[in-house]
Amino acid sequence: MNEQIIGKAKANQAQADTRKALDDIERDIAHGTKAYVLGPYLSPRAQSRASSDPDRGPAATRAMEARLDEAVGLAAAIDLTVIGQGIAQLQALRPSTYLGKGKVEEIGEFVKDNEVRLVIVDAPLSPIQQRNLEKAWACKVIDRTGLILEIFGRRARTKEGALQVELAHLNYQKSRLVRSWTHLERQRGGFGFLGGPGETQIEADRRQIQERVGKIERDLETVVRTRGLHRKSRTKVPYPIVALVGYTNAGKSTLFNRLAKADVFAKDLLFATLDPTARAVKLPHGQKIILSDTVGFISDLPTMLVAAFRATLEDVVEADVILHVRDMAHGDTEAQSADVEAILRDLGVMGASARGDKPAEPPTPLIEVWNKADLLPAHVHDQLAAVAGHRPSEARPVLVSALTGEGVDQLLARIEDRLARDTTNYLVTLEPSDGAGLAWLYTQGEVLERREDTEGRILAMVRVPPQRRDRVLQRFPAARER
Repeated sequence: MNEQIIGKAKANQAQADTRKALDDIERDIAHGTKAYVLGPYLSPRAQSRASSDPDRGPAATRAMEARLDEAVGLAAAIDLTVIGQGIAQLQALRPSTYLGKGKVEEIGEFVKDNEVRLVIVDAPLSPIQQRNLEKAWACKVIDRTGLILEIFGRRARTKEGALQVELAHLNYQKSRLVRSWTHLERQRGGFGFLGGPGETQIEADRRQIQERVGKIERDLETVVRTRGLHRKSRTKVPYPIVALVGYTNAGKSTLFNRLAKADVFAKDLLFATLDPTARAVKLPHGQKIILSDTVGFISDLPTMLVAAFRATLEDVVEADVILHVRDMAHGDTEAQSADVEAILRDLGVMGASARGDKPAEPPTPLIEVWNKADLLPAHVHDQLAAVAGHRPSEARPVLVSALTGEGVDQLLARIEDRLARDTTNYLVTLEPSDGAGLAWLYTQGEVLERREDTEGRILAMVRVPPQRRDRVLQRFPAARER
């Protein structure tokens, strides 16, 4: 047994060493790659014309400069050397190149003069648009989706995360196989005259991708089932789930580390966390919770990534309380908050679905956490504290600094108060020999107090969540509500 444990530890270490070596190679390549980041955004007038388009969400209301800064931050997340950046205000989108001819020529001159090897376009490009821009600029071009996929591929560490990244990447590439071959008639050999001309290279590539997609989806089903079993085992232990959500780089992992006394990777970096992490945390009065850290949200997240990463958000759907962590030092915090809330509505945890295709469900209790208080000027800090203090207690945000610990005690107290609001306390009397009944109570609720009466019977004060009240009363009909 010890040899198996040692062997597994060595294998894990070897895998970690290999991953680190690959990371170092990727980082060196990225550092040597000159990149230009372009933000092609509709002008205010064009945006107003497109306002009736349901596909244009909160991102369209965000300042162009903030959107470009975010794109540059995404490029920095994979260590690219950004030597230039710019905004192109568009009156309309061109089907062939997305941009106007003049802007294409202008950027082409910059690319040639500065030996740029990669242009990042902060927009969703079609395969044809991507190919045409690569021809015009004679360099590699990736769009916002491709850039986010690169980051996800670099950050994912768990098996589930790696599978989800590969699935999203394959679905993305499947629509872009036209870029691999300029002539669809390129053939692979058939079987004599009976085989005809044979399948095209693109068809073969598409078939191989589809086979790999099928295998990954089957593997993911196994992983999701395993996570489901883990969730079931957690429901047997009556620990409420508290999930951290928020825009990427809002400080969720730093707050997670502060609350859970953990060492999850946390850095001032977009998408620093991709793999879901959970830890048990004890609240001030002894109640335990499962604290779950999740992948950060972002505006215009590609549809394929929303689908691929839905499993990482299962803890959010199952959560008893959601902590919406906001970066209050960011100039676009309101727009970021709108993006997060839109995704939460789509998941069905903030009332009715944004799509309106299913009935409204009771919203999951949500606490806004106004993070990064340490980065705020004193007058802004005091103003936000006053604003929070005047909000109704049910919707009152908590101003914190995950870095310094400011406000964390108040946050823990708010979580405890919110969880206790829906529970009921029962005084249960058990015979001294009913050890099984006492053990069962520990699995169904939180035993707040346990003592013996003058006759030796056990008196247990139990805090029971709503979904377990009937079960407790069925087994202990004489239980008295307190």
